[in-house]
Parts: sequence; C-alpha cells; structure tokens
Amino acid sequence: MIKYCSIGSGSSGNCHYVGYKNTNILIDAGLSGKRITTGLNDINIDVDKLKGIFITHEHTDHIKGVGILSRKYNLPIFVNYKTWLAMKEKIGRVDEKNIIIFENDKLYNIGDLLIKPFSITHDAADPVGFTLLNEKEDKISIATDIGHVSNNIKENILGSKLVILESNYDKEMLLMGSYTYTLKKRVMSNTGHLSNEDAAKFAVELIKNGTEDILLAHLSRENNFPALAYETSNHILSENGMKIGSDVKLDILRRDCSSDVYEVKK
Repeated sequence: MIKYCSIGSGSSGNCHYVGYKNTNILIDAGLSGKRITTGLNDINIDVDKLKGIFITHEHTDHIKGVGILSRKYNLPIFVNYKTWLAMKEKIGRVDEKNIIIFENDKLYNIGDLLIKPFSITHDAADPVGFTLLNEKEDKISIATDIGHVSNNIKENILGSKLVILESNYDKEMLLMGSYTYTLKKRVMSNTGHLSNEDAAKFAVELIKNGTEDILLAHLSRENNFPALAYETSNHILSENGMKIGSDVKLDILRRDCSSDVYEVKK
C-alpha cells in the first residue's frame, strides 16, 4: 500500500511524504529543515533514507527547506529544467550530482514507485502536479497551485484513490480582504489558486471516477479557514447526492501540524 502524510500544507509552507515498500520521497519542502525532519521522525521515517525531493514549482512555500535537506543528507532534487533555473539561486549551493532534471508528462520509475509529473496552470516557470502509482496500480495524486482544473489535470488525476486537492480561498473573504486589487486578480486568475467552491465542484467529478479520499490542501491564512473549506465541500457534495463518510472521506490538511498517515490500496 502507498502511504501518504502531509508534514504541513498552506500558504506558509508545503511538504508531502509518500512511501511504498523501501521507497520514500518528499514532494516539495517548503518548511524549515528542522520542521520537516521532526515531522518525518514522528512517522518513523529517517530523512537519510529518502530517495529524494520532487519539486512542483519554485515559490518559497514549496522550496524553503530543499537546499538544507539536500546538503545535509545528500538528497537528490528532482525538478524540471525551467523550474530549476528559477529556483537555484534561492536554495543555496547544492551538489550538481543531486540535480536530476525530469520532463513533464512522462512516467518515471523511482525505486518501488512510478511517478508522473504533469503540467498545471500556475504563475510559475513550469509548474507541475504529481501522480504516484505502485505495481498494483494503486494511485494517488497531488494537485495544488492549479489556478483552474485543466483538461491535463483531469486526465492525470481522475481515477486516483486519494487526491490532495487545493482549496485555497473563499471568494468573498478574498474580495473583502486586505489584498491589493492586483493580488486579488492574480489569486482568482486561471494561473492563481483554486477556490473552495471550484475545489468542491471538482470533488464531485473525482468521486464519480472512484476517488475515496480527498484531502483539502494549501488553505490561505488570510482568505480561508478549515471549517469554511470543509463546509463548502460538504454543501456542494450534498447538492449532488453525495455524503461525506459514505461516498468519500474528506479531511483538511493543516499548516501547523502533520496529518494522519493515509494508506492507499485496492
């Protein structure tokens, strides 16, 4: 079974752990090295046993701890070329042999896992989400900072048993909040972030295609709060004849603590 745990998720930092058999990886490391190390220790994972860190894009809340972890534990960094060019000055010096460039929308074998970075829409150099599979075709997907749900996102993550899905902001809170007009437009654009309402609408489609667990992720500190994200999804799912607990398990990933460890199997 594939195991998943969020070490932290939100606009202040994101880090995901995925493991299967003897293969353990991180997707993003946007928290301090100490916070990530402690979070992994709490679930009995040794940092120096990781196969590497996979990067979605170069924004600080996704790469803050990448450099220190790579230097301290000799960890490979898996990243596409444009993202590497955009992030390399931000993370300090790392060993060249630990920079491994991947191409978007291709499937790679990393130990016991298959991993596919897929292109998404976000205001970054060349952002990606990830799907991860094992030989039994158990499948999970991570899709945050997605702006809107493109056809490529749907094609890659439909059929996943577990989906980590962005539910970044509540539109009314954003419009009434302190952000500048320009920043509000950026957040709501097709290359910004996914709203609670849009996440909930996509959740309906995910459930119809076999998703059993949805973890709402990357909540904004200023323009959202966990109960609101949850209730928005609950309301829209109910409107579509779906019930949390029987049709799907829905949880919120927190910014200030690690999640439970989720296990995905057929």
